Amino acid sequence: MNKKKVIILNEAVENDFLPFVQQPGRYIGGEINQIKKDLSQCDLTVALCFPDVYEVGMSHTGLSIIYDILNKMDSVAAERVFCPWTDAEEVLRQKNISLFSLESKASLGSFDIVGFSLTNELCYTNVLNMLDMSGLKIRSSERNEEDPIIVGGGGMSNCCEPVADFFDMFVLGEGEEAIVELANLVKEKKNAGVSKKEILWEISDKFDWAYVPIVQDGRKTSNDRRHNAVVKDFDNASVSLTPIVPFVQAVHERVSVEIMRGCPGRCRFCQASFCRRPIRYRSVERIVEIAKECYKSTGYDTVSLLSLSSAEYPELEKLTESLHEYFKDKHVGISLPSLRVDKQLKMLPELMSSVRKGGITIAVEAASEKLRSIVNKPIKDEDLFAAAEAAYRAGWQQFKLYFMVGLPGETLDDVKRIVHLSYELARIRKKVDNKTGNINVAISWFVPKAHTPFGWLGQKPREYFEQAKRLILDEKREMRARFLMFKFHNINSSVLESAIGRGDRKLSDVIEAAWRDGAKFDLWDECFNVEIWQKAFEQSGLDLDALAQREFTTEEILPWEHLGGPEKGYLLKHLKHSKEIIDN
Repeated sequence: MNKKKVIILNEAVENDFLPFVQQPGRYIGGEINQIKKDLSQCDLTVALCFPDVYEVGMSHTGLSIIYDILNKMDSVAAERVFCPWTDAEEVLRQKNISLFSLESKASLGSFDIVGFSLTNELCYTNVLNMLDMSGLKIRSSERNEEDPIIVGGGGMSNCCEPVADFFDMFVLGEGEEAIVELANLVKEKKNAGVSKKEILWEISDKFDWAYVPIVQDGRKTSNDRRHNAVVKDFDNASVSLTPIVPFVQAVHERVSVEIMRGCPGRCRFCQASFCRRPIRYRSVERIVEIAKECYKSTGYDTVSLLSLSSAEYPELEKLTESLHEYFKDKHVGISLPSLRVDKQLKMLPELMSSVRKGGITIAVEAASEKLRSIVNKPIKDEDLFAAAEAAYRAGWQQFKLYFMVGLPGETLDDVKRIVHLSYELARIRKKVDNKTGNINVAISWFVPKAHTPFGWLGQKPREYFEQAKRLILDEKREMRARFLMFKFHNINSSVLESAIGRGDRKLSDVIEAAWRDGAKFDLWDECFNVEIWQKAFEQSGLDLDALAQREFTTEEILPWEHLGGPEKGYLLKHLKHSKEIIDN
């Protein structure tokens, strides 16, 4: 790799782009706490790309952490790039302006490394669109020595075969330490004049957490198994104490502090709980220190305590008391976005005197106790009801409940039970103030995920989900439960997620065909078009629904088993146990 000429597009952006877009604040950069270096004076430049709009990407904690880590390194610069909304894309293409970074307005092709945060299977067409808007070939085999190294990271790296043909490499697992090792190696080899292909081979040879598709062909063998990068000393892991304050209102505008990593629960449908291991905790002192520093540098009025299951943080009472003591006179609230319903949750409302009482969110997942045992979330109804009553007495007035439909062992009675359980939780408030609680119920459709015990199972047909939706709404109508508000995830999106998430490299052709036919922003209902995807599958000789419903045998090599995650035998024990519960 040779030193690249940095192409700065300031004039074109200011004169020919910004005046013609609907929300220029998404594209101007220059926010409080932004870090800007002189790219021409740095030995390594990295574009951190988020394949969604600015408001979504600026709420992503992982992006903020990697941005901070890289910019603290000598002679390394990292800049942000978000996916332009459709109006902005049209202007870029009409004016022949390359996609650019926010900090320096540098063209994406000017960077040494272009890294994408892969958070969901339905963001893949945006990745292709961003590469194309930058003048880069979307297939790694068609890019040349002068083009950046294209890197994928985030949760989808653990099941990345469907997009392996578009990337040069993937970082598996946690990025805080891996990204430093990667940056140092690329910087060293680039300065020594080593070719891009040689660098990729060395990355594959040196780092167990790196998956390089041209070296390890996932279509042939899974013998060369990769392992997730793990930050062992989580208490002292890097964190940004000066997060950027966005110009446009972001999805989450708050101080976000990750208090633990991993989850003790092991819900059998949850990829994160099986891939993000072992469980590690930050100390109360460190969390409070981070919250204080981030508050001082941003002025946000909410501190959000992040984890897969915050209620299981072992020193939660001490933590909330410590945060309340510091923030009580500053009008700053505490948010616990992820609560597990068990005996501990019954005590939470008493602890959380500083939490804003707008609503409390609980992922119940299944309405019957048996079904919860099947998915390894053995919540008792009595604990759920006790938690609801305690929350009402502490001042909460409404709940948001998450349920999943289509789980293994589910019956239509289980589906109807969602309405009845939600009804009972609303009526519990009568004990407190003789009023009925407001319950918002979000219904998602079960998607079997790679690296989980349910990854071998097929998804139920879309007709089942449509029937379940009708059953829930009919049951609500019969019960005259106007205080229950149901919101349903897009069924077609869930079917596509199941088909892609457990696929192999054959799907690269499907994804490219869908993108070329206009697919983008597939996570947005107003943009998602399932007919484009059905046509793309048919052109490749594949059936979208058949792939979504596919069951794998326990003997076959799975398209993802070489990509980090737990050992196969451990997952199969979980699967066997769940089937035993179903049969009893």
